[in-house]
Amino acid sequence: MAEDEVNYASVVFKPNQQQRSEVKREETVYDEVKVQNKATEQTPVTNVKKEETVYDEVKVQNKATEQTPVTNDVTLIYEIDETELNQLKENQTTLNAVNHNLTKLNNQLSSDNEDLKRNQTKLTLQMSNLTQVFNVLDKEVTNLTKENQKLKGKNEELKTQNKDLEAEKKNLTEQTQQMTTPWDELNVSRAQWSIDAYCPRENNNRKCNACQKGWELNSSCYATNNADQGEWKTWEEARKDCRGKISDLAVAINEEEMKIIREKSWQYNENKGYWIGLRVEDGKWKWLDGRNLTNNSWIDQSSPSDGHCAISLQNQGFKSVSCDEKNQWICKKKALSV
Repeated sequence: MAEDEVNYASVVFKPNQQQRSEVKREETVYDEVKVQNKATEQTPVTNVKKEETVYDEVKVQNKATEQTPVTNDVTLIYEIDETELNQLKENQTTLNAVNHNLTKLNNQLSSDNEDLKRNQTKLTLQMSNLTQVFNVLDKEVTNLTKENQKLKGKNEELKTQNKDLEAEKKNLTEQTQQMTTPWDELNVSRAQWSIDAYCPRENNNRKCNACQKGWELNSSCYATNNADQGEWKTWEEARKDCRGKISDLAVAINEEEMKIIREKSWQYNENKGYWIGLRVEDGKWKWLDGRNLTNNSWIDQSSPSDGHCAISLQNQGFKSVSCDEKNQWICKKKALSV
């Protein structure tokens, strides 16, 4: 195997007449030289051409005899390095300022982010509360809507009833107008009847009395109805008869009137008397004019029982009996002032 041949070459770069100030440092030039084996120098072992690479290191040195260029190069390199250092320091200062600003901005953004998170939490809570309030209001609206529908239905019913009442009112008004003339005639007839009853005509002259014919005057007018037993009445029936005579069952305002009623209660037997305007209501004795019986000595001492009314017995006072019994009765009305 043939040995590789290495050729060393010494290259000297001479400065141009205008010496370049850009030279910074000693340069080392590596020149890669590819050398191919000569065709005539092949070994028996290797007949194939082999490409061989020979590295030729060429060191270039300035061999200037004057020391001034070298000193200039060193000074230039130092100045360039110091400039780069200053530039790096300025860049570092700038980067530090940028970093400080970015850090400050990052802190501000972090603070803003926390504020936004807190605001989001508050808004979420408010949203939840508003949702609950909305649900409550929605239910109330639903209920009010249902009630409104019911009220509308009732309103329609009332409108219908109002129309019916208006029609009924119209009919009653017409009936009233139709009855006005007969009623006026009736009033005239009643007035005439009252005149005839209280002031009967005798020999073309009228003499007025405090009580009409058949009634007795004792501060008021009394009518004792001592009918035959077959015509006796219950308390309600007796009262209806009195009211038909423009009067009512007799009531006693005071002791004097009580005695008058008792004296007019002519005795049929010891158990039968005359109905008067006194009955039991709500467990109490009450007169027809709404007064309570205050003098309990006027009536027997039996407990008041609902459904009981009072009869008057001559010279005995009042007695409690069932209102459904049949008895005679006494009517009373005011006397006419003459």
